[in-house]
Amino acid sequence: MLLVFGLTAVFRTVSEGTFHCPQCGGDRAYRRRTGRRWFSLFFVPLVPLWRLGQNVECRACRRRFAVSALRTPTAQQMAAALPAAMRAAAALVLRAGDPSDGTARARAIDTVAGYGEPGYDDAGVETDLELRRDVLEREVALAGSQLAVEAKEWFLAQVVRIGLADGPLGEGERRVLHRIAELLGMSRAYALGVIVTTEGASR
Repeated sequence: MLLVFGLTAVFRTVSEGTFHCPQCGGDRAYRRRTGRRWFSLFFVPLVPLWRLGQNVECRACRRRFAVSALRTPTAQQMAAALPAAMRAAAALVLRAGDPSDGTARARAIDTVAGYGEPGYDDAGVETDLELRRDVLEREVALAGSQLAVEAKEWFLAQVVRIGLADGPLGEGERRVLHRIAELLGMSRAYALGVIVTTEGASR
């Protein structure tokens, strides 16, 4: 009797969802798969051997990627992260200045609305002002990790304008602006240039 034996790789799907496919360049459905090598007899897996690890397969192009591909936010996630980051940055700079100033609050509301949250209002400002600093900073850092250099510069300039709405920047506001720039991934020198330029343009 002829015995046909060998090694067979068997994969199974452990989860599904939507991710940003590096190959397609857009949001696509994926399945996360885990594999294992089996000893097979007559092409039937019988004895489990070593694990092959996990990968992510795009449902559209069928390419497979490392699980780390799931860390890149989807377009929908980024659309939500940007207004959340601006809300957080606005709250940080308002707290460092005069959070009760009507002009500064109005500027913050207009800026956040321009970043994709048209329903933002004074009640939203109050809610954000009560959040812990580490929570606010986390929102800024999340968006900053995905923004292009030019987008970071524009973001910081908008926050500077919020700080300037109630008058010249105070020392506390400057410290916060540099902290926001750091969270965005900007160097101190680069941030200083943006702050000074924005101040000059507002005069």
